[in-house]
Amino acid sequence: MSTSETSQFVRLRVDMVLEITDLAALSGTALESIAAEYGGYGEPDGEAAEERTRAEAAVRTDGAEAVASLVDPFVLVGEVPGVRLTRASWSSENIDHDPDDPDHWDLDDEDDDEGYGEYEAYGEGRGGGVPHNG
Repeated sequence: MSTSETSQFVRLRVDMVLEITDLAALSGTALESIAAEYGGYGEPDGEAAEERTRAEAAVRTDGAEAVASLVDPFVLVGEVPGVRLTRASWSSENIDHDPDDPDHWDLDDEDDDEGYGEYEAYGEGRGGGVPHNG
């Protein structure tokens, strides 16, 4: 229940470390998603063709880009009753990770956005370097 002192807006922060076990499978799925976003396997013209070419090159060579292109916060909360996603921002980056090191999970570092790109979506539109599935 909301009062005049309680905000109706909530920031949900999720921090995950994913291990890419099959880059070819991941890239293939990302490429299929990009093709679907551009209306199938036909070739778009002009600016859309350049954007698609950049997106395809990125997901072929960079697992972090492929993951970011497939993650969609709108899908994550789209079925939650009583919630409307008004703004979302997500990013991915390649990191060094030792799963056996208990100090490697640094939650205090969550506000440090320098060093990697951010993919943002507002309302129904999207921005960023790689198209996002959804």
